[in-house]
Amino acid sequence: MRPRADQPALARPAPVRPADCPVEDWLAFLGHRWNALVLWHLQDGPKRHGRLLELLPGITPKVLSERLVGLEARGLVAREEVASFPRAVRYALTARGGGIVAILDRIEEWAGSDQPGRPGSSDTAGTASAASSARIRSSMR
Repeated sequence: MRPRADQPALARPAPVRPADCPVEDWLAFLGHRWNALVLWHLQDGPKRHGRLLELLPGITPKVLSERLVGLEARGLVAREEVASFPRAVRYALTARGGGIVAILDRIEEWAGSDQPGRPGSSDTAGTASAASSARIRSSMR
């Protein structure tokens, strides 16, 4: 199918290197281990570093700190110092972060649906996938 001349430039494919494609850049960033899960846990409200460590079994404190710095640099997470003793820091989603979580939710819905041509795709595989996805979501809350 060829794009019509009246379609916007974004709808027309053009040769581009992956390094120059903003979609590839964001997919690589969000696909980096732990980034999407950190965002997912912050959607319920601000959390301290220690609480995020509890919610993300297997992540090390150093890696969590690196991910939070990266998410903050992209404007998805805000770091807030809390005036208390001992000193505390909380992390919260920004409006931009909330927007990306909504997109990730749509991807999760899409990924959980039974898609023709996908390996293991069948009526029972779709049901198993949905049940598995529901179990994962409930265990993360």
